[in-house]
Amino acid sequence: MTAMTDNAALHFTKGHGTENDFVLVPDLDASRDLTVEQVRLLADRRAGIGGDGVIRVVPTQAAVEPHVRAQAANARWFMDYRNADGSAAEMCGNGTRVFAAYLRREGLETADEFEIATRAGLKLVRFEDGLIAVNLGDWRISDPDNARARGFDALVKVAGHEPMPGLSLDLGNPHTVVALPDSAHLAGLDLTVAPEINPRPPLGSNVEFVRPLGDGHLSMRVHERGVGETRSCGTGAAAAALATRWWAGERADADVWRVDVPGGTLRVRALPGQQVELAGPAVLVADGTTTLV
Repeated sequence: MTAMTDNAALHFTKGHGTENDFVLVPDLDASRDLTVEQVRLLADRRAGIGGDGVIRVVPTQAAVEPHVRAQAANARWFMDYRNADGSAAEMCGNGTRVFAAYLRREGLETADEFEIATRAGLKLVRFEDGLIAVNLGDWRISDPDNARARGFDALVKVAGHEPMPGLSLDLGNPHTVVALPDSAHLAGLDLTVAPEINPRPPLGSNVEFVRPLGDGHLSMRVHERGVGETRSCGTGAAAAALATRWWAGERADADVWRVDVPGGTLRVRALPGQQVELAGPAVLVADGTTTLV
């Protein structure tokens, strides 16, 4: 497998999940890869196609990573997800739905339920009533001892505000969730610059700012590592709901949440065995060809 040359025709599909948007690149024979520079250009909203990330559609058995290839017995297709800055990411919750919608449209998967491969393991996808639900798999509090002792394990600083307590969760990718104090307004946060997290996560972190609106209902904004603020983050919505539930402790009376993001609404459901499901729409909006020059 080699990186594509700049003048080679590249077919793509543009899609989004609650306005978290992606450029999908089919590589069905695993004959070419994308360089960091090419991913950045594809994601560039002025010089390229534009998106929060780039998803290469490739057979699982052809994946570079051994732990991804090991998923080939269960999943035919690997969601090779790259952030807009070109860095590889474990997975993307909204991206899994867009990826699944593409597989169905192209006839690469035909069932209402199937698994896809990601760097964070197998993800079970289910089509239901106009939505796509994805079992995001296992989740955990990153530093449970510290979190139990203080109710948080990190401090998050955004411009114009004192550091705010945050809770770190691992959903296959890293998240830090902040429940906003009454003195901070969700719409007024300046997320044009990456929030400062102390202690700094070694691999970076998505940061979710949350405002509870009622039982099983919250609103959220997110700054994604390697991207910036996005209109939505699927794993971030799940992390926000799970953190809110964890903070409530014995008072928690919801296993299903509505999470409002700037790009729409997502449903998060806590599953048995410390797993979580994300459901929402996925839209394929355009197809085209580019030469990346």
